Amino acid sequence: MKIHFVGIGGIGISALAQYYLSKGHIVSGSDLALSEVTEFLKEKGIKITIGPHSENNLSKDANLVIYSPAVTLSNPEYKKAKELNIKLQSYPEALGQLTKQYFTIAISGTHGKSTTTSMTALVLLKAGLDPTVIVGTRLKEFGNTNFRAGKSNILIIEADEHFASFLNYWPKIIVLTNIEKEHLDYYKNLNNIKKTYKTYLSHLSKEGILVANKEDKNINKIAKKGNYETVFYSIKQKESKKLKRILKIPGKHNVYNALAVVTVARILGVQDKISFDELSKYRGSWRRFDLKQGRAGTKKIIVISDYGHHPTEVLATLRATREKYPTKKIWCVFQPHQHQRTYYLFKDFVKIFRSLAIDNILITDIYDVAGREVQKINSEVSSEKLVKIINKSNVNYFLLSEVENYIKENIKSGDVLIIMGAGDIYKLADKF
Repeated sequence: MKIHFVGIGGIGISALAQYYLSKGHIVSGSDLALSEVTEFLKEKGIKITIGPHSENNLSKDANLVIYSPAVTLSNPEYKKAKELNIKLQSYPEALGQLTKQYFTIAISGTHGKSTTTSMTALVLLKAGLDPTVIVGTRLKEFGNTNFRAGKSNILIIEADEHFASFLNYWPKIIVLTNIEKEHLDYYKNLNNIKKTYKTYLSHLSKEGILVANKEDKNINKIAKKGNYETVFYSIKQKESKKLKRILKIPGKHNVYNALAVVTVARILGVQDKISFDELSKYRGSWRRFDLKQGRAGTKKIIVISDYGHHPTEVLATLRATREKYPTKKIWCVFQPHQHQRTYYLFKDFVKIFRSLAIDNILITDIYDVAGREVQKINSEVSSEKLVKIINKSNVNYFLLSEVENYIKENIKSGDVLIIMGAGDIYKLADKF
């Protein structure tokens, strides 16, 4: 079968492309911009066209076109597929079909999905369960990619809530880490978010299992309303102290993530010894507290690249950084992600940046997300306004083009530099 992917550089859809490639299909794709992901896919043998979308990118004998949720109905490749009567599926629809074919474990929640999915996959792999994995980050253990082809009937996926994508999925086990205000450009309010999660949980059959964070108040309001079995995990469990001691990735939030993994493993009959041993080896993944030894000229520094872009994620990660390095000077470069998110969560960003015990915080311009911005909001919110309202001497606005030189001139040997955001800010980490 010939399958074409529109927006193939997306972290989820790129994994699905690899899945079909592993099954022997002929895969092609297109994306607006070159990236590490598209370059990796090219090396795997996928034909990729970079640049403005064009109907010429689509072969007339394609059997299926799978498109990113960011693709609009006016996209020329989408329109051409319609015209040629080629079957069209969004990425969530295509992944949803797979969830029906496998024993699917879906990792869901506002925060912690990628880390929990990664750790679950590695534990089950260690236990010999040989899962297929689709995750929203790249793992060194998978050859620096976000996909693993397994031979068993187990599929582990990161189930995204944006655009209610997870309503396409039909898992046997749902892990629910937390529920919070996010993607308000789509949901508008927390109540709509909870309603959508409740609908998602109804996809569990009577034999299905919900693995849920007992201490999340929003989860508790919806978790006990279905016919499925609910298994709660809690930071009050005796395992928490051991996990905090053995985990290489710091922070209370990662203890919660690890507890979810241990709970899933037990359900599947995996011994705790295997789970704890594998969790103790986990050192993070691409842009999830990705820690490296770096240099600023001749000065040796510690560099951490992190995907955190929601206020709660930023707070948790920077607190964990301070916990790991209590006496070191910490620098943070933060790139806000999407004008709408910054607009809707503006007060939360102000609150967290005022509260953090971080020595230097440099906030760059907001990263635009193509197809998801509103001009009126764009004009009302900016990083400069955010810094002005925060009004702290250690929080300053910088153009992204100026950040590298400023840090290299002022950072000291032994300092910690954490580079945060879900946009292209990760490229800055490579400069050190």
